Amino acid sequence: MDSAKDIVLKPITAQEANELVRRVHYSGKVVQNSQLHIGVFYNGKLEGAMQFGTSLDKHSIQKLVSNSEWHEFTELNRLAFTDALPRNSESRALAIGMKLLRKYAPQIKWVITFADGTQCGDGTIYRAAGFVLTGIKKNTTILDWNGKIIAKKTLDNQNYPRINGRYYSGVLLENGEAKPVPGFQLRYIYFIDPTYREKLTVPELPYSEIQRRGAGMYKGQKRGRGEIDNAPQSNEETGGASPTRPL
Repeated sequence: MDSAKDIVLKPITAQEANELVRRVHYSGKVVQNSQLHIGVFYNGKLEGAMQFGTSLDKHSIQKLVSNSEWHEFTELNRLAFTDALPRNSESRALAIGMKLLRKYAPQIKWVITFADGTQCGDGTIYRAAGFVLTGIKKNTTILDWNGKIIAKKTLDNQNYPRINGRYYSGVLLENGEAKPVPGFQLRYIYFIDPTYREKLTVPELPYSEIQRRGAGMYKGQKRGRGEIDNAPQSNEETGGASPTRPL
């Protein structure tokens, strides 16, 4: 029987990664600033992709680990797997991906990623791969605009007009046309260099804090407070979307 040990990881082009992400990721969208693309192959076929790149708010992210240089961290922007992959492939791919970064990009000391506990999942796969939970906050960036789910940042770009100098999202929120989708955003960090963990400037949160705050979600379904996190590692939970641009 095939297992997660049968997957093979290797670099792929941005075009290959973007095509798979658009087809497989729950958002259907790619993050344009992704720079490194790692493919996950199974039986010779591309069945998954991990995309890394510069954080949108790099200055704020940098402060999470003291004395970090600009080139010493990256963000896992997208993680997308097909259902053809064997069970536990995601956590194995993450583990191998971190080893590849350590070998071929030794300047990178830590990796940040976000789980979308508003639409997808609370990060089961990140916990299985040894990521540290460093933040849980209520969603303010994913909006319901008259039944259309859209990222707040999307409404604040040049495609939507400012009104009296104010961002379009702010006007919609104020007049009640849009409202934040109930849910949470969870922040995780993986320390490729374990010495950088000592430099973390925010508290490490126990995984149990997710359920205590009512932030649990799996496959887009909310988990209740106190519910045991025993969800299997499924290829359907690919919550690698940055909360600032999940769509």
